[in-house]
Amino acid sequence: MLALVFLPLYLLFNIYVARWLIKWMGACSKHFKKPWTRALIMMVYVFFASAFLLAYFMPDSEVQRFFKQIGFYWLGVMGYTLFTIVIVDLLRIILKKIKRIDKETLHSRRTFVLIGTLCVLVITAVSVIGAVNARIVRTTEYEITVNKTAGDLEHLNIVLVADLHLGYQIGHRQMERMVEKINAANPDLVVIAGDIFDNDYDALEDPQQLISILQSINSPYGVYACYGNHDIHEKVLAGFTFRQKDIKKESDPRMDQFLETAGITLLRDEAVLIDESFYLYGRPDLKRPGRGIEERKTPREITENMDPTLPIIVLDHEPAELQELADAGVDLDLCGHTHDGQMFPGNIVIRFLWENSCGYLQKDQMHNIVTSGVGLYGPNMRIGTKAEICPITVHFQPANETKKPSES
Repeated sequence: MLALVFLPLYLLFNIYVARWLIKWMGACSKHFKKPWTRALIMMVYVFFASAFLLAYFMPDSEVQRFFKQIGFYWLGVMGYTLFTIVIVDLLRIILKKIKRIDKETLHSRRTFVLIGTLCVLVITAVSVIGAVNARIVRTTEYEITVNKTAGDLEHLNIVLVADLHLGYQIGHRQMERMVEKINAANPDLVVIAGDIFDNDYDALEDPQQLISILQSINSPYGVYACYGNHDIHEKVLAGFTFRQKDIKKESDPRMDQFLETAGITLLRDEAVLIDESFYLYGRPDLKRPGRGIEERKTPREITENMDPTLPIIVLDHEPAELQELADAGVDLDLCGHTHDGQMFPGNIVIRFLWENSCGYLQKDQMHNIVTSGVGLYGPNMRIGTKAEICPITVHFQPANETKKPSES
């Protein structure tokens, strides 16, 4: 339904931007006023603006992949174009109200060319920086203390990753960067908190090569994962999905096989007791629990058959039900999903939507850590956020010996 609302608005917005672009270029030089020049400019503009829509109707092919990637970049450019235009229009309205401002200067051709040029430079710079920044995988470290003993373990090195979104945007190079960072952190355990795929298994450029890269993760206790809301087979148009009532969306069986071959253990609302020392529980997604699961277990049901004297670690895609998990005796809750808003000002807005949108939060005795993720969804950019892996050093000790958590 949202997609049907979005498309007319998108069309109107692009008409407005195209009109502004032609007017600005015409003010810059009389050569841009010629009919053939304007026609050429419009052809280029329409190519970029319609790329993701054309790709949606194309069969799977390299041509479709090319148009998809162009479309994802354009969505980011479009977003910041809209953001810039809104700011400029607000400033123009405010300046009109100020009596000291020379109205002739404000509406002059020179002022129009100057403001338009500044807008184009800002949009271009932000878009390029965002596209480059999205490909840099950084490391955000945490150190926490769980007030329990874990067999003979004094500490545990966990690396948390999430939101790989393997598909048209994220492929071999980003996974190589991620695995290199993971192995450099020397983990005991690696966990993937959902959204491993980006809705469409056929979007993977070379599944076997991706599997080979993921198999190179060094983790003595193994690699475990849970599914997120995008680990399903579903058509997506510019970030919007076409949902049908009474039809349950599930993962493509090839996704499950992919993980198994890559040496990643998928936890479907189930726990494993690792080294007789601590529990790891993988929850299905809150809204799309997946194949064979009609309704996921409550936090109380998760822990009811566990030994409460051992540390309990929960892997959950969305950082929801934090208080309920804390009340159920969970010691560490690891999540993703939010992307930390991915692009400014989303990284500000997201803080009003989640109790912990990214980073560290303590709920009573439970530690909650949310990563901004490795991959991308929608626009092929990151502004004001980072792609990251999160090495977490967990210390185990009796309750009377506490140590404050830290982030570096």
